[in-house]
Amino acid sequence: MSFPAQNLAEAASQPPAQNLVQSVDWLAIAPPTITAVVGLVVLVADLFVADRRKPLLGWVSVAGLAASALMLLPLVNGDRSAFCLAGDPGLCSYTADTFTLAVQFLVLGGALLTALLSVTAVKDADRGLPEGEFWFLLLSSAAGAALLPASRDLATLIVALEVASLPAFALVGLRRGDRRSSEAALKFFLSSVTATAVSLMGVSFVYASTGTLYLTQVAERIQHVDGQLTTLAQTGVVLTLVGFAFKTAAVPFHFWVPDTYVGAPLPIAAYLSVVGKAVGFSGLVLVTVVALPSYADAWGPALAALAALTMTVGNVGALRQQGTRAYSAVRLLAWSSVGQAGYLLVPIAAAAYSDDPEGAVGSTVAYALMYAAVNLGAFAVAAVVGRTRSLNRVADYRGLYASNPLTALLLAFFLLCLAGLPPGVIGLFAKVTVFSAAVDAGLGWLAVVMAVNVVIALFYYLQWTAQLFRTPEEATAGHRLPAPLTAAISLTAVLAVALSGAPQLILRFADTALF
Repeated sequence: MSFPAQNLAEAASQPPAQNLVQSVDWLAIAPPTITAVVGLVVLVADLFVADRRKPLLGWVSVAGLAASALMLLPLVNGDRSAFCLAGDPGLCSYTADTFTLAVQFLVLGGALLTALLSVTAVKDADRGLPEGEFWFLLLSSAAGAALLPASRDLATLIVALEVASLPAFALVGLRRGDRRSSEAALKFFLSSVTATAVSLMGVSFVYASTGTLYLTQVAERIQHVDGQLTTLAQTGVVLTLVGFAFKTAAVPFHFWVPDTYVGAPLPIAAYLSVVGKAVGFSGLVLVTVVALPSYADAWGPALAALAALTMTVGNVGALRQQGTRAYSAVRLLAWSSVGQAGYLLVPIAAAAYSDDPEGAVGSTVAYALMYAAVNLGAFAVAAVVGRTRSLNRVADYRGLYASNPLTALLLAFFLLCLAGLPPGVIGLFAKVTVFSAAVDAGLGWLAVVMAVNVVIALFYYLQWTAQLFRTPEEATAGHRLPAPLTAAISLTAVLAVALSGAPQLILRFADTALF
């Protein structure tokens, strides 16, 4: 029989339990939090707002995304963390460092431009887009995408990935009665669910072999895994990387991209091309460079091979269909985005061989920021043409300069940036930065493959550019553009021109300590 005194003595002899109370830095988590809260407000307001006032929900969403982006400014001066264990402040689930802020700026800026493109599209009754649901889903996805680069444990990483992905499925298939939209959503859903299942299994194996979910602890413990668990840990690493390769649309996991982009509402295709990629690549960087640096000899060659295969298949896929008159401009941008994904993978692969992995990852961040600005600009111009040409074929751009000179010049500038040709200086510098990362890491063969692909891409970018200045087959009058669409084109144009004039604004990430 035990006495109270004996129980107290036994309790005192036990080691103290780990304190699981976590700290919260509300300023650090403000950007994704504001986005999520505004999404909930829009969802509730949709129940009470009259139909004629539903467009106000779009402007509330735009204002919420702008406020979220502005909340990044107070975080620029120093790293901040939240949800840290009280007993070990070095273990945090959320960290707002340079890498996080750069990707969050890309995500929230991309979502803001998508919202501007969507204000007009959602009002179009022919497209059958329910306004309240649309804005709630867009804001929810943006909140998850903004959370992901700040995630510093595997559980938060997977949750953020799903919060970003699940609303995107619904956004792709939100056109009621549109067969292409439903088919696109199904392909996107099946591929993404497969990726999530593979990632979850990989994460569970890594956790079983290391006993922790925190990325920094995984990096330390996975080097000293018990011999009986080595195979489990290696399998977990491979499965986790395969799962994120799906999310980045790397070949051979790219099959869903062309049909999904064509079937989705055009603003959502733009969103997936930029924000969707940012989600996949930021997750891939965190898993490889932060959590698994000791496995660089495994993921480095794998990512290098994926980069070469992805850029080649993407560019050749775009090139093969150039002769088809009915070839969709959105499908061309979809194949282009696959090729661009290959370029984005190059610096991550180079990080495995480099003495300065953060500098290599910085090249990916710089390239992603450039790509986001000019690709969203190209989609904004595609939205302009799509207002009068529902099929939005590349042939429909013939003679655009005659009817809309400024719009045609801006599209030409965006395409030249994507091609890496002057006056698109920022595209040229960003490609040189990625090329240099491969050369500095000793991946000369990958740099050669990239150079060949840049030449291949020149053909279809320049062919599309040439269409803009040809004599139109039929006279078309210019149209007055809605204010939101004008604002989206203007913002992307200002960004692209400013970055071409001062490329150091983003190229500095290649020389900045990101983590």
